[in-house]
Amino acid sequence: MTEPFFGRTIVASVTPFDENLDLDLTRAQELAERFVEAGVDSIAVCPTTGECPTVFYDDKIRLFEAVLEAVNGRCKTIAYVGDNCTQDTVDFAKKVEPMGFDGYLCVVPYYNKPPQEGLYQHYSAIANAVDVPIMLYNTPARSVINMTAETTLRLANDHENIIAIKEASGKMDQIAAIAEGAPAGFSVYSGDDADTLEIMGLGGVGVVSTIANVAPKRMKEIVELEAAGRHDEALAAHAALLPLMNELFVTSNPIMVKEALKLVGFPVGGLRLPLIEATPEQSARLAEVMRACAPVE
Repeated sequence: MTEPFFGRTIVASVTPFDENLDLDLTRAQELAERFVEAGVDSIAVCPTTGECPTVFYDDKIRLFEAVLEAVNGRCKTIAYVGDNCTQDTVDFAKKVEPMGFDGYLCVVPYYNKPPQEGLYQHYSAIANAVDVPIMLYNTPARSVINMTAETTLRLANDHENIIAIKEASGKMDQIAAIAEGAPAGFSVYSGDDADTLEIMGLGGVGVVSTIANVAPKRMKEIVELEAAGRHDEALAAHAALLPLMNELFVTSNPIMVKEALKLVGFPVGGLRLPLIEATPEQSARLAEVMRACAPVE
């Protein structure tokens, strides 16, 4: 079996902040080291879970540099460069290209609600501007617009450097159609930890994971068991971790992820407004779930 370019377990990394909510680049490098030691295949830097809407371009560049230095080629690195303005995304993608990331993660444009042809032209403009492998990111819960299977497959067939999609639509018929109709070398990833096994059963290759911030070894084990055809073992491992997967999303991500990292003894600082800290009640409930799911590693 040919391994997908980005591997199977990709962590959507949080962004560490210091007490003043400035970037904590030392902690970002320590977090990257934690991921590498856990065996993740790729690190997505400053995605949604990394509070990308509140990390502006100059800070993104500094964060990118720090993570690349820490990883030093020991796993793949993916820069989140997507935005709701096509020209802005193209300009930033071109600026980041010389840094040496293995790929880009580009979200469906949010707020402006483009039609499918607009999505096609948006992604085509990015793909034509750079030589970097691109992972599409379909997340209707955040973008409002759903990118259809037809648009995804059109992009996959028309652009050699569009090689994957993070699918968080929850539309299993759509995801199955993409996996079935995709050209060779195009990979479908679950964008929701809880849906990983179902999507892999439909032809997906792995997950862009939120829980891997907290339990990277456990999530990697689930994915690798399923990829090896050991479905019953994967299902049991998934069921054991599912309560924590669900608990991390009782409020807006990454509020509970940062709280969970604090609870496992790896604090990464607070959150920038408009996101806020977990409440004491949420933290207590999270701690209870984490104890039930132990070991969280």
